[in-house]
Amino acid sequence: MPYADCDFSPMKQNLKDDLEKLVLRLQRSIQTLDEENHCMLGEIEGIKENFLNIESRASSFYLNCYLSPFTDKYTELSVSAQNLSKRRHGALIVVQRNDSLDGLIQPGVAIGASVTQSLLESLFYPGTPLHDGAVLIKFNEIVSAKNILPLSHIVQAEPKLGTRHRAAIGITELSDAIVLVVSEETGRVSFASKGYLYPIVPR
Repeated sequence: MPYADCDFSPMKQNLKDDLEKLVLRLQRSIQTLDEENHCMLGEIEGIKENFLNIESRASSFYLNCYLSPFTDKYTELSVSAQNLSKRRHGALIVVQRNDSLDGLIQPGVAIGASVTQSLLESLFYPGTPLHDGAVLIKFNEIVSAKNILPLSHIVQAEPKLGTRHRAAIGITELSDAIVLVVSEETGRVSFASKGYLYPIVPR
């Protein structure tokens, strides 16, 4: 996916270093295949875990790249998602980019406040009137809460996806919006873009 130029050089360098280490680990594993009485299963499990960790940190890197041209508050968004994850508070945060979302979402309750970590987390506190539905962000403003998003048809192929994840995928199938989603069941944080979900591991 193309993205605007962004300056997160340390993150990119760390990803390069980790990928190079993974390649070396794979090469060593291939060499040990010829050794008698050597079981590869434990090594394969470690490689898989290593790869998933790299994938998650790559998601964090690209999420920052996708958000930074459209909001100065991407750090607040990331920290809020991590805090919501720790508490298992479900969340759905839509960041509008170039495409208008008018007509694609069912408008909720107007907020009209600057994006702050505390406000975002309070909006998704369980039991509060606005915790269901999605928060809509444009630039550095929380425009509204309790918005209803179109659900993706992908549920036919992925029956385990919950409503939040289907909604995150659905709106990104129809626009270039970026959506952060926190699962209340697992605490897992993901972001959706162009109809795909990418996992993020909280820092």
